[in-house]
Amino acid sequence: MTARDESVCFLFDVDGTLTAPRQRITKEMDDFLCDLRKKVSVCLVGGSDQDKILEQLGGEEALNHFDYFFSENGLVAYKKGVLLARANIQKHLGEELVQRFINYALAYLSKLELPVKRGTFIEFRSGLINVCPVGRSCSQAERTQFFEFDQKNKIRENMVSAMRKEFADTDLIFAIGGQISVDVFPKGWDKTYCLNYIKEYKTIRFFGDKTMPGGNDHEIFEDPRTIGYTVTSPENTRKQVTEVLNSL
Repeated sequence: MTARDESVCFLFDVDGTLTAPRQRITKEMDDFLCDLRKKVSVCLVGGSDQDKILEQLGGEEALNHFDYFFSENGLVAYKKGVLLARANIQKHLGEELVQRFINYALAYLSKLELPVKRGTFIEFRSGLINVCPVGRSCSQAERTQFFEFDQKNKIRENMVSAMRKEFADTDLIFAIGGQISVDVFPKGWDKTYCLNYIKEYKTIRFFGDKTMPGGNDHEIFEDPRTIGYTVTSPENTRKQVTEVLNSL
């Protein structure tokens, strides 16, 4: 490919895809994306809030490094550095359901026995509620410790099952995201939400790591509007993207 193909979008998850979980982007990946954008449109969709994603990508200037930049699953949307839209989960759900869920989540978390617990167990964002059993203020070492504990003991998987049963009368969706938390949002407010803004592309190739059922990349990975690729690390992302480019 020589000239940039404006009909093709490469859409990336953040944690585990462009960066190690909650870590800064490497220069190698940054340069790789810069070169890729000369060939196709490059877009990003993450479940975290904008500030956290920008911190991982090197600062606010990163908004201009992507054709579309979606945080909170696309509920906060930017096009070439300009804000397009921002949704509000509180207005959508109503205060009664918000408080019902938060009260349930806090009660559930209070009964868990984990290697450690820190602070910020519930984070209220524009487009979703993030529930973190270990607490988002945990250190990197504690994050890794919880992730390994969770893999063996299915803390988040069991929590999601319990929440689905408790809130079966609502349209709430529960998805395991990253290493330490669960995202909660209304039906349709998963990462497929961002596809509403990128209808101009003939082909959308999505790369993410949590593509299994229950993962926060699953719905967009399975969506008929995308061609999905499951990656295992930033290095694997570069490998798969290169293979796709070579096949075009």
